[in-house]
Amino acid sequence: MTQVHDHGGGVRSLQVPIPDNPLGHTLVHVVDTDRGPVLIDTGWDDPDSWDALAEGLTACGTSAAEVHGVVITHHHPDHHGLSGRVREASGAWIAMHEADTAVVRRTREARPERWFSYMAVKLTAAGAPEDHVAPLRTPRPMRGFSPALPDREIVPGELLGLPGRRLRAIWTPGHTPGHVCLHLEEEHPAGLPGNGRLFSGDHVLPEITPHIGLYEDPDDTTVTDPLGDYLASLERVAALDPAEILPAHQYAFTDAPARVRHLLDHHESRLRDLLALLAEPLTPWQLAVRMTWNRPWDQIPYGSRTIAVSEAEAHLRRLVKQGRAEPVGGSDPVTYVAV
Repeated sequence: MTQVHDHGGGVRSLQVPIPDNPLGHTLVHVVDTDRGPVLIDTGWDDPDSWDALAEGLTACGTSAAEVHGVVITHHHPDHHGLSGRVREASGAWIAMHEADTAVVRRTREARPERWFSYMAVKLTAAGAPEDHVAPLRTPRPMRGFSPALPDREIVPGELLGLPGRRLRAIWTPGHTPGHVCLHLEEEHPAGLPGNGRLFSGDHVLPEITPHIGLYEDPDDTTVTDPLGDYLASLERVAALDPAEILPAHQYAFTDAPARVRHLLDHHESRLRDLLALLAEPLTPWQLAVRMTWNRPWDQIPYGSRTIAVSEAEAHLRRLVKQGRAEPVGGSDPVTYVAV
């Protein structure tokens, strides 16, 4: 049976499994409103995940057919995957920040060969070896989910249309460009001190440091700074000082300012470590190989190595913007060195 936790005040969480993933599950939050339940995220698009979501909703005294709306913290498939199926079952609206909606639209519209070609160019520019890039040079059908296109926009700072509830969107980019946290403006049902409750998605988790990703439009040459965006939006969460944080993974927790301080310290320590590595010129790929991960580089699977390189590049961009590192003129692929 699906594990359901009652957080009080008409808020529950359901454990929806993520197949073949060490995270185990996504916490889908169910918020009671005057028009029926609203879901914060939906879980992965998989038959077992759908069954778990349906069982959990039944345990809450409702069903997928009664869902009034779906609010998505960010576009990743363990959060947005089942949104379309929920909408088919109920006619519910789906809301997402416009920056992540743009990613969803590109995912739906891009031809596989264009996507693989773009990734090959990006990884080659990052210094990836040919044996890593070669598989991308042969276009193949893209398996996996075709994400539902949202029909409502989440506007930062504004209240969402939840009858009888005050749920305000807080834009927290970094993990994705359109990631949002959702502030439930209320008295905490257990009387905990602080400012309401915060559905934090993947932005602030009790033990995990979220990946900082690069989600760029191939037709847009703007150089983004996702790590800088993430650090700034962490500060916004600390200033809000919610009584409790309800994340999308692990468990609910309190003392948001302390957790934010820990995350800020972690990234500053990581940046210092990278500066030490950049005593010699390195490409983003070479930097990723030398960085500390949760396992040795030779044990990291192919797809996760690509993610690791984007994390390394996000940190490099922050160092360059801070004036602590710079690209080496004339290097190809481009290398970076500490200033």
